[in-house]
Amino acid sequence: MSTVEQNPLVVDVQNITAGYLPGVNILNGCSLQARDGELIGIIGPNGAGKSTLLKAIFGQVKVREGRVLLMGDDITGLRANKLVDRGVGFVPQTNNVFPSLTIEENLQMGLYQRPKAYAERLEFVTGIFSELGKRLKQRAGSLSGGERQMVAMSRALMMKPHVLLLDEPSAGLSPVRQDEAFLRVSEINRAGVTTIMVEQNARRCLQICDRGYVLDQGRDAYTGTGRELLNDSKVIGLYLGTLGA
Repeated sequence: MSTVEQNPLVVDVQNITAGYLPGVNILNGCSLQARDGELIGIIGPNGAGKSTLLKAIFGQVKVREGRVLLMGDDITGLRANKLVDRGVGFVPQTNNVFPSLTIEENLQMGLYQRPKAYAERLEFVTGIFSELGKRLKQRAGSLSGGERQMVAMSRALMMKPHVLLLDEPSAGLSPVRQDEAFLRVSEINRAGVTTIMVEQNARRCLQICDRGYVLDQGRDAYTGTGRELLNDSKVIGLYLGTLGA
């Protein structure tokens, strides 16, 4: 058993049913666990409920059955500001920066609940995203998609989260920028932040994650280490296609 496998649970999603509209469920008995220090990847076909799962953890989708626990405490349905204060960071796929604000102002917005910690947290995030530290006065609206993604992840990290939820960090990026995004996610995780990532780029996601979940029709159809899922014939045939070969 690896060291990570012995670590305490940070996030424990227990058999949740959830959806946006009354009577219409996107998640149908979905479960997930993330231990301290783990990088968890969530893959699956379009419409499987991957992004909905992150939003359910972050209180943006109503959970009708089941529970979401954070370090043993029930956080099911808590408002976003309460979750951020408890150590849950979330980076949505789109509209994830304030374009009219500078990079520095975006980072300050990420720490509005604890402004006195700004200098300490700025040092941490610029240790990972060093280029941002040189461009703090630049407006976020002038940045490329990949640069905006770095700002969004940095802002979420300002509150020193126990767990970081990432919704498709490589979406819409060029292949080079995608590689950079996955590299940064790995660096964040190595810095001690438990990370749960939804990704359409299934192969790259499984290459870097400790464990993966394959969602299908709102359920966790397969789970295992990233390497196990990359080499699982059923996962290759159904979800990875020629990319898994």
